[in-house]
Amino acid sequence: MKQTIILLHLALFGLLAACSKSENKSGISSRLDSIMVAHKDFSGVVLVAKQGQPVYFKAYGFRDFETNAPMDTSSVFELASVSKAFTAMIIMMLEEEGRLSYEDSLSRFIPNLPYRGITIRHLLNHTSGLPDYQAVMDQHWDKSRVASNADNIAYLIQYRPPRSFEPGTRYEYSNTGYMLLASVAEQASGQDFLTLLQERIFSPLGMTMTSVRTKAEKDQLPNMAWGHIWVNERKALIKADSFPAFNYTIWLGNRKGPGRISSTARDMLRWDRALYGTQLISDQTRTEAFSPALLKDGTLSMYGFGWDLEQDKTLGKVVRHSGDNPGYKTQFIRFIDQDYTIVLLCNNALEEFDDLTQQLQKSIK
Repeated sequence: MKQTIILLHLALFGLLAACSKSENKSGISSRLDSIMVAHKDFSGVVLVAKQGQPVYFKAYGFRDFETNAPMDTSSVFELASVSKAFTAMIIMMLEEEGRLSYEDSLSRFIPNLPYRGITIRHLLNHTSGLPDYQAVMDQHWDKSRVASNADNIAYLIQYRPPRSFEPGTRYEYSNTGYMLLASVAEQASGQDFLTLLQERIFSPLGMTMTSVRTKAEKDQLPNMAWGHIWVNERKALIKADSFPAFNYTIWLGNRKGPGRISSTARDMLRWDRALYGTQLISDQTRTEAFSPALLKDGTLSMYGFGWDLEQDKTLGKVVRHSGDNPGYKTQFIRFIDQDYTIVLLCNNALEEFDDLTQQLQKSIK
């Protein structure tokens, strides 16, 4: 009899726990639905997960506004600068293998650049002071051609724009640094950077819909969510690819490192789960990746290795990154102490995107 009572209590406890979890999920879902109703112009995918399990996963709008092809949760988006965390991961993996050191000089791998005193660590945490390669290319590059990292580096050497500050003295977000990190990875490994991504991250993690794709490859995807921009003269959302000179992702279309990865929300959740374990890097390396940079004056810069760093009063440590390409806005936010994840992928460059992001964050507290 006593054993029966104990079993009944355990069953009741399990039922109550399941109901509580269901109610929590329902509560979050209801709050998120209310937020999304208020942002009716949003086109994209929203994924909120707790301990790797989606508590909200919905698609809105259209993959293609010209054909009205509906968005779905398996749609593929350009990640833009959310790609930087993958670039940093490749560098960390090579460091663990002894192929490079964070304190190595950039000149060890790219000797002809006219910028001295820059280390791999400076590139990772945006403290290099390097000039903007994109500005140089925008001014001098023939936009009927498609530039690669080698072209970008050649133009930095040829035109020698001045650096912004001495390495290590302050933070300044640098696409140049992450473009150079991809070239450093190629020199250190002897492999093409895109191959490194595929063989070391995407394939092992089962990220089957994630890749660095050419325009032709994206054209072949039936579920590609094309980036759109509002054209006031036409009172319509038009594909960003319709404006080649304006859309730097076209004439810088062979660059590697700062962007260009395209993926799905589901694949990004797979990436999120891998960042809790040691499948890719050790705990010690991951801790360093999620630690702020120490500047020469002793102050801290809240950017790690490919991650913006924050401390939320309720949910604890936050590691995140945003992305912004013509027609796209993206957010990947990880509340690592509480194991919440937000993946927000947008293909119509919503003006209220930042406000939507903040509301989604508040909804899970």
